[in-house]
Amino acid sequence: MPAFSLMIQGTTSDAGKSTLVTALCRLFVRRGIHVAPFKPQNMALNSAVTQDGNEIGRAQAVQAYAAGLELHVDMNPILLKPNTDTGAQVIIQGKAIGNMDAVGYHEYKSIAKVAALDSYYKLANQYQAVLIEGAGSPAEINLRARDIANMGFAESIDCPVIIIADIDKGGVFAHLVGTLDLLSQSEQDRVIGFVINRFRGDISLLQSGLDWLEERTGKPVLGVLPYLKGFHLESEDAVAKSPQKNSADTQLNVVIPIMPRTSNHTDWDALRLHPNVQVTLVGANEPIPPADLVILPGSKSVQSDLAFLRQEGWEDYLNKHLRYGGKIIGICGGFQMLGEQLSDPLGLESQHANTQSKGFGFIPMDTVLEEDKQLKQRQGKLAFSEQKAELTGYEIHSGVSRFSSSVSHFATLEKGEKEGFISEDNNIIGTYLHGIFDHPEALKTLLNWAGVKQGQDFDYGQHRNSEIDRLADSTEQHMNIDALIEQCKAFSQIKNT
Repeated sequence: MPAFSLMIQGTTSDAGKSTLVTALCRLFVRRGIHVAPFKPQNMALNSAVTQDGNEIGRAQAVQAYAAGLELHVDMNPILLKPNTDTGAQVIIQGKAIGNMDAVGYHEYKSIAKVAALDSYYKLANQYQAVLIEGAGSPAEINLRARDIANMGFAESIDCPVIIIADIDKGGVFAHLVGTLDLLSQSEQDRVIGFVINRFRGDISLLQSGLDWLEERTGKPVLGVLPYLKGFHLESEDAVAKSPQKNSADTQLNVVIPIMPRTSNHTDWDALRLHPNVQVTLVGANEPIPPADLVILPGSKSVQSDLAFLRQEGWEDYLNKHLRYGGKIIGICGGFQMLGEQLSDPLGLESQHANTQSKGFGFIPMDTVLEEDKQLKQRQGKLAFSEQKAELTGYEIHSGVSRFSSSVSHFATLEKGEKEGFISEDNNIIGTYLHGIFDHPEALKTLLNWAGVKQGQDFDYGQHRNSEIDRLADSTEQHMNIDALIEQCKAFSQIKNT
């Protein structure tokens, strides 16, 4: 068993759980502690693929990177990918087992918990520490029965808990006190302290509140973490807006529709952060601005998101965009939308079988959704560039696409496999690969294709690593990490006596 485990739970979604686990992973590694991240149950449309072809949440992929580890399915054994307002695809230990509505999954939780515990104990037997991320809030009363994401899991493995709250949302003391008060006595007893996240201003003005909180609850405030201006960490839920760039530096305007089931929105993080690229995200009922490049992103429900785009006027916009020489990239579901026909004979992404939709018709291609999902990490070279720039990415899709005529391909992958599509006029790219902008060579070549001729070099991997270091340095400055480690070890020793 590990020297200790620690679970981070939040008063709300987006309180900072993922961020704190990421910081602690990096700080523990700096201390020579062999640590693994873990999240028993995750609900997100943004996922990652392990080397052996399994699917886990994006946050655990970032945390594994912070810990210097390869991704492994046991880091996130239960992944829920919403495909309707009341249902989701259920993925257990990396493999999709089918779609369930909310009531059906609630009944299934006792079975899912077995997989979660199995994965946790596998990690616990390999690592000195396991850092566990909760989901949402432990005070969701309607979800307390059969809970496997927060206190229900902490109670099962008997580990200490930190509760984190985002002061930027307002009402931080009410969030912390209210959350603690809604827990049972045994759950309260395993809370070893609070962390306040995203604080701005003079800490002395907060001190009286911290003193009151500690006196009121009997729990220490373990740290007040400052708001990090311009901080970037790959997001799992919220789609991050692009910072407004200096117009003198902008060489490319990219427009991306945000659909109801947009997935893998980290695909354009490298573009969002690039100094020469302005990314504009367009949601429902928003005007669509002129663009040099339009990216149609991935989707968990391609046919319904395609209908949404038509309703929002994107079909006419794309036709006009191409007539004026604009560029389009379709990624995964967006690639499928650019074809001629989409079919879902098994009802994998809808409530009805044998559904069909007409695509935008820019690529001579038909797509059929099949039961087996393609989950692969990929590498290769861009087939259309003279320099044959290196490319890395990953596939997550159920669709099988077939071209109805001879086409040119986007990339040449390992073992010579041809992938994707590029049009004869060089204006349309379609690919199943997520992460095509992450490799600096591919990024530079694709930006050149889109119209950036003298752009600055940008290495997304280096940027991500430096941001994790910046986060860890800040956390180290505002939390006593060595005392926290000893506190966790002491909790384990007390519970084991």
